[in-house]
Amino acid sequence: MSVTRRQFIKIGLGAAGAAAVGSGLTTHWWGLDAHDVPDPQTDGDRVVPTFCEMCFWKCGVLAHVKNGRVTKLVGNPDHPLSRGRLCPRGTGGIGLLYDPDRLKKPLVRVSDKRGEQKFEEVSWETALDEVAEKLLRIREKYGPEALALFTHGYGGSWFKHLVKAYGSNNIAAPSYAQCRGPREVGYFLTFGDGVGSPEVIDIENARCLVLIGSHLGENMHNTQVQEFADALARGCQLVVVDPRFSTAAGKARYWLPIKPGTDIALLLAWMHVMIREGRYDADYIQKYAIGFDKLKEHVKDKTPEWAYAITGIRPELIVETARFVAGFRPASLIHPGRRTTWYGDDTQRARAMAILTALLGSWGRRGGYLLPSAMELPKFPYTKYAYKPKHKADRHGSLYPLADETLASGLCDATIPGKTPYELKAWMVYGTNLLQSLPNPKETMRAIQALDFIVSIDVLPSEICGWSDVVLPECTYLERCDELWAPAYKQPFVAVRQPVIEPMYDSKPGWWIARELALRLGLSDYFPWKDSEEYARYRVKAAGLDCEELKQKGVILGKRVPVCEEEGLELRFNTSSSKIELYSEVLKAAGFHPLPEYTPPEEPPPGMFRLLFGRAPVHTFGRTANNRFLSQVYDENEVWVNAEALRSLPQFADREPKTGDRVVLVNQDGVRSNPVKLRLTQRIRGDCVYMVHGFGHTARGLRFARGRGASDSKLITRYKTDPIMGGTGMNVNFVRIEPAEETA
Repeated sequence: MSVTRRQFIKIGLGAAGAAAVGSGLTTHWWGLDAHDVPDPQTDGDRVVPTFCEMCFWKCGVLAHVKNGRVTKLVGNPDHPLSRGRLCPRGTGGIGLLYDPDRLKKPLVRVSDKRGEQKFEEVSWETALDEVAEKLLRIREKYGPEALALFTHGYGGSWFKHLVKAYGSNNIAAPSYAQCRGPREVGYFLTFGDGVGSPEVIDIENARCLVLIGSHLGENMHNTQVQEFADALARGCQLVVVDPRFSTAAGKARYWLPIKPGTDIALLLAWMHVMIREGRYDADYIQKYAIGFDKLKEHVKDKTPEWAYAITGIRPELIVETARFVAGFRPASLIHPGRRTTWYGDDTQRARAMAILTALLGSWGRRGGYLLPSAMELPKFPYTKYAYKPKHKADRHGSLYPLADETLASGLCDATIPGKTPYELKAWMVYGTNLLQSLPNPKETMRAIQALDFIVSIDVLPSEICGWSDVVLPECTYLERCDELWAPAYKQPFVAVRQPVIEPMYDSKPGWWIARELALRLGLSDYFPWKDSEEYARYRVKAAGLDCEELKQKGVILGKRVPVCEEEGLELRFNTSSSKIELYSEVLKAAGFHPLPEYTPPEEPPPGMFRLLFGRAPVHTFGRTANNRFLSQVYDENEVWVNAEALRSLPQFADREPKTGDRVVLVNQDGVRSNPVKLRLTQRIRGDCVYMVHGFGHTARGLRFARGRGASDSKLITRYKTDPIMGGTGMNVNFVRIEPAEETA
């Protein structure tokens, strides 16, 4: 099988830009006047390098500008993450920049009740004075820890600094407890390091890639998709474990349509086969790992026959795939996934994946997991934070002892009176729509109503803005400068985000908003620079780098050092034993099982399906559903349902449902979705349904996205909390399906 990078991205709906251009950027389509419409065929009279924020991969971008307007976005060939190419979302940055629904001026709530979405436009001076006055009052009355910051996006660094200077360390990103947290903790417990972002994986050199519920190609992380396509073209073999026949599954040697919630059982059975048959890397385990004998005993009875009764995967297929995956070690890569909060036992599932990685000998090996380095950028000489905050409010007592970041859901709980011993009184929300990113939206609304004050900083008028007291319009990433970025990566680099054009309307960059608030809060010593460029120049010069070269190229590459054992890297593990810990004494001491244990998930009630959700390659969560450019390709979600399973239901006995029909999903708590298109298919198991996350918006200001598709977030009224690190397992909700007309 051979597939080029271009072919694969096209398969993943990567032709979004071309499709939109081909349709014509009409004035009606954009909702703009004719002179406001950019010409996508124009190269521009200047090109400005920056990095993207359409998702949080941060690819290098070259922005073409003509007559003061951005006409085209392409990948920066010098940037290690974009390598000259952008994903569909990256090309859609123009759609965000020229979105007619953008926040244009500061807003202050005028209604008596939050959530009624009634605001008046005010000046920046009025809005900032209002925010500062409320925050000063909160600090005086309750102490600085009564303020929480929720943040998602690279521009949030300015507000993290502001809130720490104010005196609170209640700072959380929903991307931890609602997304990547379990894998970080699971891998850290095993290897002494997390997976990071970008993930430290070597898809480029993998000979076998295993995707366990990971929708690579639909979750469009640019670099990984390029490497994926290249690897497949070179003959890399693919194994996909997923209840749904995903885009990636269509290119797999093996697709295992596993019963949802039983992945740990399959992983344990794979370990059983590899250990029983001696197909693991014995030399690697002997040299680097401890606890193998205990692992061997633990999986002794986890036979393929045992797993078959749980997973629905035939024993002979479990044996065959275990041998297949082991046959390519150490370049056999178990992909760690991204959104890993599924069933509440997610840290243990991540542990099982990490242990399997160790058995394959692929940690620190080419084609497996790399151990990269980052370029050092000296910090700006800030004033030391004067206030020493109390404990964080996201958890109390012995709850979630191994969480290494603040839990956004925990801060929400701490806001509801009587729910925890600690009550928050004010929220600052930067770039994250909490009503879609946190489970159980009603609980989030309940928390918001209990607040004394809430302020949102955003580009678009999302739902959380409608629940705020003050809304501050930030300009887009194409109009601002943010922190320098120097991640740990196989090719070290430092990248700069710089303004491509001046801010439109009365929007402002985040650094300016944070600094102006600091001045009003008496915290000017913590923002001793006049602007973000002065701040960035100091750090670049202190690192011995050329500021003008960075501005001109957008990125400076560092010295590449060995990142795997084959390149001469000596493997070291930051665990207490300095070894790979197959058996975790840390977990045992905390009262948890030191080895992964399978726990059966709750079964769907009769006539109901387990609700699963994921991504579309042209959209980022709910952030881009209002983007007219990207929506030319995918403008609303649909619900995947097994055709035979649906037709067997009594409510469809007297009708012939077909793809495109509208249905309503009703969850186990009686919550109903908007009508959503039906996709009848054989590409999904009969016990679950699937939909793309981020649609069904209700915010009045999102004139394009409002009412399109259905919100999976609305249906996620239950979640199961991971007792190890506090992640919210959200694949525990069930829905029944009704014809849409029955709800009229």
